[in-house]
This record gives sequence, C-alpha cells and structure tokens, in this order.
Amino acid sequence: MDKLIGFLSKFSLILGDGAMGTMLQAAGLTTGGAPEEWNVIKPEVICGIYQGYVDAGAQIITTNSFGGTRYRLGRENLQDHVREFNVAAARLARQVADAADHAVLVAGDIGPTGEIFAPLGTLAAEDAQSAFAEQAAALAEGGVDFFLIETMSALEEVEAAIAGIRSASSLPITATMTFDTRGRTMMGVKPEQAVKALYGWGIRVLGANCGNGPAETEEVLGKMVAVKPADVFLIAQSNAGLPQYVAKKIHYDGTPEVMAAYAVKMKELGVSYIGACCGSTPAHIAAMKAALFDK
Repeated sequence: MDKLIGFLSKFSLILGDGAMGTMLQAAGLTTGGAPEEWNVIKPEVICGIYQGYVDAGAQIITTNSFGGTRYRLGRENLQDHVREFNVAAARLARQVADAADHAVLVAGDIGPTGEIFAPLGTLAAEDAQSAFAEQAAALAEGGVDFFLIETMSALEEVEAAIAGIRSASSLPITATMTFDTRGRTMMGVKPEQAVKALYGWGIRVLGANCGNGPAETEEVLGKMVAVKPADVFLIAQSNAGLPQYVAKKIHYDGTPEVMAAYAVKMKELGVSYIGACCGSTPAHIAAMKAALFDK
C-alpha cells in the first residue's frame, strides 16, 4: 500500500491546503513573474505560505510548482531552471511538513503546460511526457510524497502527465480536472468521463479543482460520486467563490464561512480529500477545519 492511500485509509477524511498564487500575489508577485522562481530567490516567503496552511490545520501541503514545466517557465525564459526550481519547491515543503506538530504529506504540484495538443495545436504527446518527466524527477528528488496533477482540461494531457511521471518516479499519482464550462472542462470532458478515464489509467485518488466556486464543485463531485468505483478516493478543491475586480485588484467572494459550508457538503457527499483553490487563504482552511473536525 502506498503512503498516500495509507494516509487516506487511516484518517478517512483529510484536509488539503489552499491557494498558492493568491498568497504570492498578496506577498508582491506581479503579473509576468514566475512563481516558481520565488522558491530560490524568496524561500522564506514560500516557507511562510506552507507554514500558514500547516498552522491552519492542513494535512497536505502542495508545492509551489504549478507552472514548473519547461513550457510554462519558458514564458519567462527560465526553461533551464526546471530542476532547480522544482527541487527547491519540494525541499522547502518537506522542511515545513517534517517540522509540523501533526502528520503532513507533501504533494508535488504539476499543472498544465499551457500548450494545445496536436492535432488542434502543436504539442506532441511525447514532448509533453518528456517535460512532465523532467519536472516529476526534480520534485521526487526534493522529497515529495506523491504527485498532484491538477487544473487539467484535456484527457490527453492528463495521460501524458501520468506517463511522464511514471517514467521518472514510482511515487503515487493523484489527478484533478477543472469543470468550468457548463459542467464540463474547457475541452468538453464530463465528470463521469474523467472518472472512467483516470481509473483506467490506474489513478485511485482523483477529483476536481478550481472552477467557478463551491456550487459548481458540489455538482461535479456529485456526478463523480455516482459513478466512482469503490476503491476510489475523491478530491475536491474549489475556488473560494468567483473573482471580482475591485480597486484594480482581484478579490474572491467566497468567505471563510462560505468555504466552511462547502467543506461540510463535500464531507456529506463522501469526498475524502477536501481543500481549496484560487482565492483561498489559511483563514479559509482554518474555517474548513473547524467545520469538519471541531464540531
């Protein structure tokens, strides 16, 4: 039994963390910068974010590596720093997790390349696999416990990520897709399709993240619950409501109280791994912990 499944089986319900980008923007990251570079140039900020989520009660912290492939980093001409930035992301998280006063696992975050796969686009599956393998090897070197493939809209990219990771590491893999287009992903994938495809590729911990807020996430997870095999653990990591542009800044309308209510609904659905996504902070995670475990 792998470490993640053992963790899920032991606790039955675990609390994930919240947004990284939201916290980095609050710390001064500007549009156009690479968040992953901060793992090296501002490690104290990254450790502070990880620590904030641990202090709020998170049992899983996610590495600051969402855009850590050569494709994403290449937008800032940082494609030669894949190993450096990803190893640093994982090592900082490992340091915080190992010092925590409760059991904490480290999820190696792997987001989409941002490219469109052939034939609609120009990215070949084998090139994507190579990029994901490069990132996964670095995250594994840094000490993650498992990989979290997240915010995916195309099954082809999920499949490439799984293949790439497996070529580089034997650590467990989890995956979430984002269903933000009338109940489907941007590429038209339905929740039921996602469960069937991911299960067929051997993924046993899967679900949905990001999207248009808790109401949408509840609908999506409800559909997943209805079709999931018995040996699947579900993940829900909703955005903290919807973004609002106020005073030249983006704010999310999902308060900690809103996210606490969402967490309870996810628990009632039978979701095993409940966290949050864009717009969320340690305050949201603390409210979710109180609603899930302290009542």
